[in-house]
Amino acid sequence: MSDDGNFTDEVTSSQGPSELSKFSPGLLTFAAVVTGIIMLVGLFGNLLTVVALLKCPKVRNVAAAFIISLCIADFLFCAIVLPFAISGFWTRTWSHGGALCKLVPFLRYGNVGVSLLSIALITLNRYIMIAHHSWYGRVYRKHNIALMIVFSWMFSYGMQIPTLVEVWGKFDYDPELGTCSIVPDEFGHSAKTALFVIAFIVPALLIFICYARIFWVVHRSEQRMREHQRSQHNNPRTLNNSTADKRSTIKDNRETKARRNEWRITKMVLAIFLSFLVCYLPITIAKVADNHVHYPVFHVTGYLLLYASACVNPIIYVIMNAQYRAAYAAALCCPLARLSGLTSGAYPSSPIACQQAVRKSERTSAFASYIKP
Repeated sequence: MSDDGNFTDEVTSSQGPSELSKFSPGLLTFAAVVTGIIMLVGLFGNLLTVVALLKCPKVRNVAAAFIISLCIADFLFCAIVLPFAISGFWTRTWSHGGALCKLVPFLRYGNVGVSLLSIALITLNRYIMIAHHSWYGRVYRKHNIALMIVFSWMFSYGMQIPTLVEVWGKFDYDPELGTCSIVPDEFGHSAKTALFVIAFIVPALLIFICYARIFWVVHRSEQRMREHQRSQHNNPRTLNNSTADKRSTIKDNRETKARRNEWRITKMVLAIFLSFLVCYLPITIAKVADNHVHYPVFHVTGYLLLYASACVNPIIYVIMNAQYRAAYAAALCCPLARLSGLTSGAYPSSPIACQQAVRKSERTSAFASYIKP
């Protein structure tokens, strides 16, 4: 390999046409345009989410720390990986040299690992909050949170170092994919299967187990709540207006509101995980069930869904959480906030007035969500 250009020419000419050469030019042009749109939306949405979470104390909690880590990983995916994906769709080959052929897949797999581990950490946080609330203060101290986030990044990239140094597979041009990926080394070894099991199957199983337990705990809690309310209604002694009864009712209402808020966040995290599965499973199924590319549209759709995973999370935050919408409004501090129904009338231009309007909209949204049946 004398230089980067010779490396690309030698690889593409010796291995024959890539998988992308089997697709129609119009389909690949469409995929390149859509990938460009996904990249722009992902860059803006994830950057805005990070700024909003850092700027708005209302949503700056433990889960927000892991969401910021997730957004940074998705932002890097959009900024570093997707431009090369657009180039691959457009040119139907790899034309960026040997060094980037190693670096880009290293970053791609690393960011995917960080994303899934961040979702797993958020789910674990929701599980401990709901099912083992007494542990929460001991587990989620500042240094523990920092260690969890650092671990997710170091583990995701660290487990690829053997492949990077070509001890267990290697990062190289894959002629079947038409891009750079993990390929077998000179001994025929590849880390793809192990990485899939360790970085995808294990976190996915952890998330599934946590949500199974969360649903069970919430179901049992709702049952006990209904039984308690039924017993109070049927027992004549509980119909008086004593101070103890009022305090008990106020406490029950507060616990119900707090549990509803935690459950609302938990459902949002579940939506994030399900969107991750929807985005990653199609391309996996396509590679296994149609490895000879008889259905090109299926493969291109799988690629686009894979790339869309980097921009879909901010959309979920906006749709499912009024506090996040208010945080976005505080970050933007512009009339766009009116589009989400957070305020009415002219939106204030000064930062202080903007923050006051956002806090007012938060209270209004929270009250409206609590009085829903």
